[in-house]
Amino acid sequence: YARLAKLPRPQLQPLSVADCVGRAASFETRLPVQVDAGPSFIMRGDPDQLEQVIINLLRNATDASLTTNGRVTVGWQRDTMVEIWVKDEGLNPTGSFKARGMSTAVTRARALGVPGFVVPTAGNAGAALAAYGAAARLPVRVYAPAATPRPILDTICVFGAELQLVQGHIGDAGTQARAFAAESGYFDVSTLREPYRIEGKKTMGIEIAEHLGWRLPTHIVYPTGGGTGLIGMWKVFAEMRAWRWLDSAAALPKMIVAQAEGCAPIVRAFRAGQEHATPWENPETHASGLRVPGPLGDRLILRALRESDGEALAVSEEAIAAGTRRVSRATGIDAAPEGGCALAVTEQLVKAGRISRDAEVVVFNTGSGASYRV
Repeated sequence: YARLAKLPRPQLQPLSVADCVGRAASFETRLPVQVDAGPSFIMRGDPDQLEQVIINLLRNATDASLTTNGRVTVGWQRDTMVEIWVKDEGLNPTGSFKARGMSTAVTRARALGVPGFVVPTAGNAGAALAAYGAAARLPVRVYAPAATPRPILDTICVFGAELQLVQGHIGDAGTQARAFAAESGYFDVSTLREPYRIEGKKTMGIEIAEHLGWRLPTHIVYPTGGGTGLIGMWKVFAEMRAWRWLDSAAALPKMIVAQAEGCAPIVRAFRAGQEHATPWENPETHASGLRVPGPLGDRLILRALRESDGEALAVSEEAIAAGTRRVSRATGIDAAPEGGCALAVTEQLVKAGRISRDAEVVVFNTGSGASYRV
């Protein structure tokens, strides 16, 4: 007997039992395998042949279940196709990847005895801090631009945080947050002003390796505002090689920054060969997580791009909107505009031949589309 549940899963996408049973039945005419479509899904036959049959099924099946990852095929001509994986961070506890870093930061800060938390936010970081602050039973104050999507602001308030709206962008919110931290003694958990949010973001890179059988894709396309996710992943990839979680000679992925044309400080600095990014003047994009004109981690982001032989590209608001629809309709993932930006950048790089047909590409959707709907 071979039971599906006891076999390792070599692909990102899980397989539904019904689909597996249907596909397995088609093998009966070619191999001495019998299929019982019972609740435990039992296949009878020669053990070696059974193992190969199930592994092939797992590799080739297309599942209809909704999980934390989706698959999209991108192409323009019959001979120019590339398959990409979408890693969906919108299913995290507070609807975005920000939950990873805030969980770690709040846990450590509470253990160290901080009296409260303050953060400037483009949206999702504030919601994550509000939730984890509530769980830690510590007060939270959030400074957010008035243009932040209403559902995100409502989420911040639901968790009991004190919300301060700011006229301007996240940089202006940061100025007020730092002043309040100095006055009140609250702990400032702004991007890269403490070490633990980066450590939490490293789990995204670990999960990618785990899903792929402890190897890495050839490319990772990451929608970049503050850039902590990209910085954290690049850090942990080197650490996993040092820990021998990965082969010491394993190739690391090319890291690709995706930004909006209305706020693209990293793209501009990368194209100019600069080591740091000049703050973007008058940032404008409907993808609020990308509306970060002067990311504090600019040097680390640019270093990761160059060390990985990566890329940086900005796309229009129209391309972001189209990419968002494409992710959602192709995968069932409720994509945020940041994820649409990442897919749009991927499409352009494939079309230009800068991502090859045999590439393995992971595209990040960093939040939930529900956060943008009023």
